[in-house]
Amino acid sequence: MDPRKVSIFSTYDKPKGRSGSGSFATFMIIGPTCFFLGILFAFFPYDYPLLWTSAVTPLEYYDFLEAHLKFMHASPPIIPRILHIAVSIGFLGFFIKLFKPSESNLLFDGASLALYTIGVIVYVTNIVKGLRIVTLGTYNATPGDASEGLLGREDSLRVLAASNTILALVLVGVLVLQAGQWYAERKDADEVEKFEREQEEKLAAKSHKNGGHVTRSASKKKQ
Repeated sequence: MDPRKVSIFSTYDKPKGRSGSGSFATFMIIGPTCFFLGILFAFFPYDYPLLWTSAVTPLEYYDFLEAHLKFMHASPPIIPRILHIAVSIGFLGFFIKLFKPSESNLLFDGASLALYTIGVIVYVTNIVKGLRIVTLGTYNATPGDASEGLLGREDSLRVLAASNTILALVLVGVLVLQAGQWYAERKDADEVEKFEREQEEKLAAKSHKNGGHVTRSASKKKQ
């Protein structure tokens, strides 16, 4: 067997019937990821004055941001439930794609799952915890005191803004990896199609040549 054919199919070969489920699972990953990025983009106008500008942030802004975060944290239970369902859909998509994985799945989907898990950890440990601190108002009177483990009001709000930025970068990484997987599989499919076309052309040329040789031999015998 041609070693080139073996190397190509070793990276692209998948069990039959997986293409449809794989594309749907990819949609289950990309959909929630874009949904979370939309939520973070809605927070960007609040985070921008804290992280991305050199101008001094007025104290009134912290009052406004604190009131907004308290309102978000006090939202009806249906809101966090929808968010958690979206998170679960993303994990379900990864589990579907990583069931009997190919080499491509292990590389791209494995890294995507790691980033997605990091995003969930950032959400639980930083954002949810920060919202609870803002709601309760349990800021540390002396920012940076390691013995208490709490930050001051301004620093706590900056940590929340930085956590949103980190989470956005992690989710963008998930999208980049999924796009890279699609490109790699598309490239491998093109290579396979090109190789098969070349093989068919070679077989057609060989059969045509053998057919012509047989015809000439038969005509000589007849004479």
